[in-house]
Amino acid sequence: MEKLNHPAILVVDMLNDFVTGSIGCDRAVEILPATARLLDAARAAGVPVIYCNDSHLPGIDRELQIWGDHAIKGTPGAEVVPELAPQPQDYVVPKRRYSGFFQTDLDILLKELGVKTVVITGLHTHMCCRHTSADAYCLGDQLFHGRGLPGWPGLSEDLLRRGCVQQRRIDRHVLNDQALN
Repeated sequence: MEKLNHPAILVVDMLNDFVTGSIGCDRAVEILPATARLLDAARAAGVPVIYCNDSHLPGIDRELQIWGDHAIKGTPGAEVVPELAPQPQDYVVPKRRYSGFFQTDLDILLKELGVKTVVITGLHTHMCCRHTSADAYCLGDQLFHGRGLPGWPGLSEDLLRRGCVQQRRIDRHVLNDQALN
């Protein structure tokens, strides 16, 4: 596989509430070790790691009407799980909608870092990863997701399958773990 062109890793919603909290799921727990290895490899290679995290305003954000309270700004549920804690060189972009790009600073951050390729990992295939991927594609970023890297678990097998079908429509490449080296 060719070397990635100025990549960054986007870590979507690996938060306490998504992994073990109010909307946690076992599938999220299962990808923690592989995700930690991916982030360590990226940092060692000088690849930026950017967390795109739900950070909702209580009683206001539309997502809360659908999914109930989760990842409320300033609460432990809105913090990245300890296994994947951001390091000093990492970036954190709070979001109030599914996409890491929608009305956030993510696009300008990627441009200022000179990023041309985004590698997306995290939660969930059918929602936040999918919306972030679609926006990355629309903004012209080269998009990767990995079959050999941490998965994008869905809340159920059916939601995972549907999310993957949608992803295949927009993905440009499949990534393996050698591409970061």
